[in-house]
Amino acid sequence: MLAALGPKVLKLSAQRSAGAHPYLTTPEHTAGARELVGNSVFLAPEHKVILTDDVDEARRIGRQTVGFYLGLRNYVNNWRRLGFGDDDVRKPGSDKLIDAVVAYGTPDAIAARLNEHLEAGADHVAIQVLGTGSDEELLRTLSGLARPLGLTPKG
Repeated sequence: MLAALGPKVLKLSAQRSAGAHPYLTTPEHTAGARELVGNSVFLAPEHKVILTDDVDEARRIGRQTVGFYLGLRNYVNNWRRLGFGDDDVRKPGSDKLIDAVVAYGTPDAIAARLNEHLEAGADHVAIQVLGTGSDEELLRTLSGLARPLGLTPKG
């Protein structure tokens, strides 16, 4: 697996590895990535999640993480390829950008956003839980997402 954002490395991941792991992307990127890599390799994008209905809190927390990447050319270039403008990719990041790369809300709303990657051609979606970083918050978020993602035991 290669960490891959742009077309050249996505194509390389298809030719020289088992697949691609795009980071900080959108379902639209996933659809384009699937077209580039074909169906024979594994595609596992990452998406950030915050279990909160408070839009302002979610965006604040999202910006704390995304802000670092706004200074990295490869991420900024990737977002521009996805249609984000200069105002979107200027620190601290527009609401439009943060909302695109950070899923928040109810467990059902977050699961719906993650499923957009699967519908776009992902084989798997890796999630990064944002927030305080406490074990309790991580378990609460993962437990909350289990049912709407179909990850609970059948029986």
